[in-house]
Amino acid sequence: MRNYTEDHARAGIDAPLPEIECWENQYPGYEIEIVLPEYNAICPKTGLPDFGTLLVNYVPDKWCLELKSLKEYITAYRDIGIFYENAVNRILRDLAAACKPVSMRVRGEFSPRGGIQSRIEARYTSPEFSHESN
Repeated sequence: MRNYTEDHARAGIDAPLPEIECWENQYPGYEIEIVLPEYNAICPKTGLPDFGTLLVNYVPDKWCLELKSLKEYITAYRDIGIFYENAVNRILRDLAAACKPVSMRVRGEFSPRGGIQSRIEARYTSPEFSHESN
């Protein structure tokens, strides 16, 4: 019998989180890397804390992520039950929706638990710019 439920699988995907603010970009054609070494959330199955480092790389178009609001957004995860995979994909979804970048990558490197370390990466390319890489 399966121990994980649909509620576990969907936990945290739509939880309310602080708004991510942006500011107007002044230059084209460069990449930004943001390292967030203090990510933590709650495992929706066990209730135990999860810890990790998030790396956000993106090429801005018209907007850049404002770092204080980003920190508040990431810090809010500490009260949310969400699997690593869902967190990385939700963070990508929310950040890309906020700043509408040319491209973005979110990588989570999570602390080992039970002798296993997980690394999850999700990518986004704006449909407006995806044809340029072909």
